[in-house]
Amino acid sequence: MADDISQTPSAQQAADTTPAASLTVSEIIALQDKIVEKIRTCYDPEIPVNIYDLGLIYEVKVEPSGHAYVKMTLTAPGCPAAGSLPGEVEDKISLVPGVKGVKVEVVWDPPWDKDRMSEAAKLQLGFL
Repeated sequence: MADDISQTPSAQQAADTTPAASLTVSEIIALQDKIVEKIRTCYDPEIPVNIYDLGLIYEVKVEPSGHAYVKMTLTAPGCPAAGSLPGEVEDKISLVPGVKGVKVEVVWDPPWDKDRMSEAAKLQLGFL
């Protein structure tokens, strides 16, 4: 009989194998909004506009697991912020409550141009 008890999984073992709760669609949208808010605190060091309104963020996606994926670009391949800006974005997003992991991908296609900027950014920089 003692052998039967030892083969029964403990509550902790059962908890370890229970799948993580998935976020609902409304929770995913709310988390994406919080991520965008956090991204708006990141600035290109040479331009006084946050990188979201500058148009450097191409995609913000949150999986039901809470993992975030950001596709971004830089103003130019030789941008001096290339070594630091993606890491700053990743670090800031990882601080958002509910985010379980972050992946930031830098892409060059399509290339960035001023048409990607928000109206507010264009106004701030005198393009309107």
